This record gives sequence, structure tokens and C-alpha cells, in this order.
Amino acid sequence: MVVDDDPDIVEMLQYNLTREGYEVSEAGNGSKAIEVAKAVKPDIILMDVMMPVLDGVAACRQLREMDEFRNTHIIFLTARSEEFSEVAAFEAGADDFITKPIKPRALLSRLAAFTRRDALQEEENKVIEVGDLRIDRTSFAVYKGDTKITLPKKEFELLSFLAATPNKVFSREELLNNVWGTDVYVIARTVDVHVRKVREKIGEENIKTIKGVGYKFNND
Repeated sequence: MVVDDDPDIVEMLQYNLTREGYEVSEAGNGSKAIEVAKAVKPDIILMDVMMPVLDGVAACRQLREMDEFRNTHIIFLTARSEEFSEVAAFEAGADDFITKPIKPRALLSRLAAFTRRDALQEEENKVIEVGDLRIDRTSFAVYKGDTKITLPKKEFELLSFLAATPNKVFSREELLNNVWGTDVYVIARTVDVHVRKVREKIGEENIKTIKGVGYKFNND
């Protein structure tokens, strides 16, 4: 789904995406995007930030609160490149952040990377159990004891990646490359934001900060 209040951008993206075999729906603002998303259940949402009625960040936040969009890829397209805009986007649950002007070939390459990673994850049928924490990769479910914890896609991927190799320390760069991929440009602070959110949900004791290095999953 393409969400932008500029009809020329919507037309350009729709043309290029359709040529690559994507089925494309569209919306002109964040409020309409939520309405259309509920109807068509898109796999990927390309969303402008500055829009009338409801901006992209607010729309993303509302979508992430709905179970059916927990694993939907949401990629922001924006002319604003300030770091605070990028942080706000990832705080709201974005998977990627692309500045305008949009280069169709580069965008299609990023979308292909997302779909490749999805295909690889579908092949993994593994449950990770550490203490009272159980991470089911097939159903994207996390349980702490008998309590089910709902995590957005990137938070789940970060937790499962760390938990798959407990007590191994990963730098922020390694986490960015393995969880977000080398085709996606995000800042190191994105890792800190997601770690904080995961800790808020599963507890402080599982993910440890190694000062000056990065993070590790603790199973001691």
C-alpha cells in the first residue's frame, strides 16, 4: 500500500511496483491508510510522514497497536532527513526510513530484501527457551511463564536473534546488519530504542548492556 498526499508520487510508485508484480492499493492520508489497510491487509506499507488529517507517524503507531499489522512492513518515505524524524519513525514501529527523492530501483531492491528475509524466516521452525522465557519463531509469539507478550516484528527479531546465542555480545553494528539487514540504512540509536522497548515488555534482566560494546542476552 502506498500512502502519500502527492498524487504524482503515488502514480510513480504504483507504476513501478505494478511492473514488478506487486498488487498496489493507495491512500492520501494517515486516516485513510488505516481504513484501507483494514480492508486489504497489505504486506508492505510505504508511508509519507507529513500528510493532512493524520500524519504518517501517528498512523503507524495506530496500526502497530492492531494485532493484524504487527508483522506488516512499514517503510517511511519522507523529504525530512533530520535525525529526530527518523527516531520518531522507529519509535512508532517503522521498519525502514527512506528520504525523498525516491529512486525506484533502490526502493525495489529494499523491498526485495524484506521479502527474502521473510521467506528465510518462514523456513525456521525453532523455539528458543531460556529460563521462563519461550520464543516461538514460527508463530512470532513470546511467553514469559504463562503470560503471552506481544512484540512488533523488529522487536521480536531483535530478541530472537540475541536469545539464539545467549551470552554472546553483539555490537550495535552487528545487530543492525543481522536484524535490519545491510540493504536498510538505519542509525545505531535505533538498536537502543528497540532494546529499551523489549526490556519494558520482558523485563530488564534478560538483555544486558555491555558498556562501550553492545548488548547480549543473559541466561545465567
